[in-house]
This record gives sequence, structure tokens and C-alpha cells, in this order.
Amino acid sequence: MALTFWYDFASSYSYLTAMRFEEAARKAGVAATWRPFLLGPIFQDAGYDGSPNLVAPSKAAYMWRDIKRRAESRGVDFFKPDVFPQRSVAACRAAIAVSEANRPALTRAIFTQSFGRNRDIADPAVIADAARDAGLDADAVVASTKDSAVKQALFDNVARAREVGIFGAPSFETSDGELFWGDDRLEDALAWEKTGSLPAGR
Repeated sequence: MALTFWYDFASSYSYLTAMRFEEAARKAGVAATWRPFLLGPIFQDAGYDGSPNLVAPSKAAYMWRDIKRRAESRGVDFFKPDVFPQRSVAACRAAIAVSEANRPALTRAIFTQSFGRNRDIADPAVIADAARDAGLDADAVVASTKDSAVKQALFDNVARAREVGIFGAPSFETSDGELFWGDDRLEDALAWEKTGSLPAGR
């Protein structure tokens, strides 16, 4: 019984969720699972050539402003990355390779490197810095991104995301199969996982 947080390190809104998910789940008394995956194949399935948030300049501008407002209100650093969407394959592999106990810290550290410091997470040196920030062996984490079993695990996560019906990130899958999408649906997902329903008036 756990709420599963589906995220891609290329996802701007996943950054917002990652920085608060662990604490929010703890306060709600809900067990949490962190599951990195790749949005690229999901978007390709839907016929998108890249991020849907970039299809129109006005939509892209709104996204960046919305994220900045939310980040500022939560005391979280945010920089619009020079490269967007970033190549997140190595980052996802790194997060998969570490233990579930270490995954939240490494996930936050990698997101901080990209959206909090405007660094390119496709660079192994950036992944290494994130690993050190999370208190992990940087060399081991970087090496794990080349491991065949880790690569397969990421493929498996993408396949599972398709089965669940995920179309964007962040997404939350409850233990009874309900799906919630978006940083602003985290509280609804936590409530559903705990009680099987939404709070009155939601």
C-alpha cells in the first residue's frame, strides 16, 4: 500500500513535486514510492514531437511563469534551464540504481542541479555532483548508469507507465489504481490513498 510518484527529470513540474513529495507523504501518513521514467516515449506514442508545453509560445511562457511563482512561494530555487527539455536518461538510470531509501535524496539533488542551478544533467559530472550532495558514492552512481540491468529497469518503468495510462508528469498512482496528474493534484492523491476518496468540496 503506497502512493507511487511517477516523474521524469526532464519534467519541470516534477521538480516542484519532488522537492515536497517526501514531506507531504510523511505528514499525510502515506507510504510513498518514487518511480522515475521517461516521458519521451509516452509523448511519441501520443504524436508529440517534444514537450506539449512548448507547442505555443504563450503556453511555454505561462509554464515558466507559473513554475517560478510556485517555486518562490515554497522557498525553492528555480532557474529556467538553458536546455529544455533536458536529456534525462542517465539521471533516471541513476535514480533507479540506488536503493529506495536513497532515491528521494538523489532525486531532489538531481532536480536541484537542473532546475535549481541551471546545469545540464546529461553531463556525468553533474550527476556525480548530485550524488555527492545526496551523500552517495559519486563514482558508483555514475557507473550505474551504464549497467545493463539498470537500463532494462528503466525500459520496464516506461512499459509500466504505458500500462497505467500515464500521459504526463508528475503523476500519482494510488494503490487501488486511481491516477492523478500534476503537482497541484498531489494533495488529492494523498487523500485518496489514505481514505479512498477526496476531501469534501474538492
